[in-house]
Amino acid sequence: MDQQQSGAPNGERSGDGGARTFGQRVDRVSDTAQQAWTRTRDAFDDIKGTLDVDGRVDRHPYGTLAAALGVGYVLGGGLFSPLTARILGLGLRIGIRLAALPVLKDELFGFAERMGEGESGEEGSGGKSRRTKHANTNKGRTP
Repeated sequence: MDQQQSGAPNGERSGDGGARTFGQRVDRVSDTAQQAWTRTRDAFDDIKGTLDVDGRVDRHPYGTLAAALGVGYVLGGGLFSPLTARILGLGLRIGIRLAALPVLKDELFGFAERMGEGESGEEGSGGKSRRTKHANTNKGRTP
């Protein structure tokens, strides 16, 4: 590992053979940036090939657009915004109503059946006795 000389100006390394010119430093930074850009482009191409982005866009354009909007919303800081709180609140209210509606319906029908049993004194609903009565009146008829 290279060590810095204690008396070297501007923190130059001892293995450099002296001070570099400004042009040499710019060339070195340019080369480093070019290498980083090449590596990034290669990595992006590998990811693009692995995920088959072009094929997904061709097969599912609207789904891809929705996914891009969602990712952009989250990365843009929209996850903890008041709009997100409103959307989640509305979704929870609708979800609870939709989940509670069948339960309430079953309870109300059960309550109505129990009330019908209590009034008529028969087991089952009042509609059952009407069906039996209707069936008996139609017994003698032929269709």
